[in-house]
Amino acid sequence: MNDGVNGVALGVFIFFFLAVTVMGFLAARWRRAENEQSLDEWGLGGRSFGTWVTWFLLGGDLYTAYTFVAVPAAIYAAGAAGFFAVPYTILVYPLIFTFLPRLWSVSHKHGYVTTSDFVRGRFGSKGLSLAVAVTGILATMPYIALQLVGIQAVLDVMGVGGGKDTNWFVKDLPLLIAFAVLAAYTYSSGLRAPALIAFVKDTLIYLVIIVAIIYIPIKLGGFDDIFAKAGDAFAQKNPATGAPRGALAPGEAQQWGYATLALGSALALFMYPHSVTATLSSRSREVIRRNTTILPLYSLMLGLLALLGFMAIAAGVKVDNGQLAIPQLFENMFPDWFAGVAFAAIGIGALVPAAIMSIAAANLFTRNIYKDFIRPDATPAQETKVSKLVSLLVKVGALAFVLTMDKTVAINFQLLGGIWILQTMPALVGGLFTRWFHRWALLTGWAVGMLYGTIAAYGVASPTQAHFGGSSKEIPGIGEIGYIGLTAFVLNLVVSVVLTFVMKALKAPEGIDETTPSDYTADIGDPGVKKDLPLAPTTPSDPDPVR
Repeated sequence: MNDGVNGVALGVFIFFFLAVTVMGFLAARWRRAENEQSLDEWGLGGRSFGTWVTWFLLGGDLYTAYTFVAVPAAIYAAGAAGFFAVPYTILVYPLIFTFLPRLWSVSHKHGYVTTSDFVRGRFGSKGLSLAVAVTGILATMPYIALQLVGIQAVLDVMGVGGGKDTNWFVKDLPLLIAFAVLAAYTYSSGLRAPALIAFVKDTLIYLVIIVAIIYIPIKLGGFDDIFAKAGDAFAQKNPATGAPRGALAPGEAQQWGYATLALGSALALFMYPHSVTATLSSRSREVIRRNTTILPLYSLMLGLLALLGFMAIAAGVKVDNGQLAIPQLFENMFPDWFAGVAFAAIGIGALVPAAIMSIAAANLFTRNIYKDFIRPDATPAQETKVSKLVSLLVKVGALAFVLTMDKTVAINFQLLGGIWILQTMPALVGGLFTRWFHRWALLTGWAVGMLYGTIAAYGVASPTQAHFGGSSKEIPGIGEIGYIGLTAFVLNLVVSVVLTFVMKALKAPEGIDETTPSDYTADIGDPGVKKDLPLAPTTPSDPDPVR
């Protein structure tokens, strides 16, 4: 790592950061609505985004700075096992093609802003809705924190903030400034800010990856040399474990872990609140269907991005923190000015998803905790005000998380987020296709999955941690090592199915379903679905449910 501040790279980074800051504040005037004081406008961009805006927004939402840093860092540390992210992003799009258009339709018809809104309306259960909301907020918080880790990695490599002996406030001041600006324009512009900035973010990332995948191999002697050097490095034994550091391809012992992690991650990705928020912001179900066909372009980008982990090894990058490997590779290999472009891509790649995640978490709190349990008569303007304030608190919480905790712990808490959010799938996806499940059975299944997943992850140790050292453990009854989240999900589903039979046999009250079969295929232009403003939620007492 170079000593001192890389002035040229820092100057380029600041230029792009200032540019997107201006865009973030100007976004408040982009597609401005007559009534901005509603969650439909502030939290969902007026539900007005077309195919390309949605594509950039979803891409900016799902492919984050942490992805840019962590996927190749995993390969740098352990080899091809880190490629699990590539097949899971291929698996996810056929899966979401089956249920996201249905979620969009019913949400647009009834004015649902969050998945918890849908769960409450479908099963008539505020308790189940609260469970989904709390899980969403809990899983999102460390995810936001890890966007900060991405920015911090870039700042460290550029030499910003001083050395180890520097006062903590001076060292973290650039990070504090970055997220103060983020908080300000998110508060002002809502979802429109990250939607507009996503164009810049994705353009920069594609540019950097295309240049990196051509330029760096040329400087390193070609891919033959890169893979040969990576293979030699992985064959060396890890002093802490006595086993080889990694492998160019997962061995037989890792295949269950690889496959279950890829499948579990694919199932979990669109359970996250920020994924749903970006989805519900689109203007029609056809926009969602088109996006499931063109979003795999990001998977191609991710595959190329993952190769940077091998390049960092071949380039002789040595770092104590694996998250610094790719930023350090860029500084070592690129001219200073283009290193600044690459760092800007990572930094802006943190701002976009962090903004969407904080909005999504705030919407969950406002609609499914504040309105359902604290102030049921809250007006749309009051909801918007609360959501804006909570979005600030979420960012502050994430910032405190990063500044006070070890980064390795933060990363493993994000793995817990995947385990947790997967437990909302039976209620959400199951509810989109059937009303058969009983609300109490789903709530019990959720609790069992959450409890098992958390306890199992707590018991996983690593060379550096006694607890929460990873996300894989032996699968009960099979004996193979697999992803804890998928095991917990199967347990959750089994409990939900068995208890549903029991509840139906006991004739336990099932709650009132406020949706109808036609709601799940409704689109703009259909009777009862307005183009510009979604309907208010209907209740069983409504004399005219289509209004």
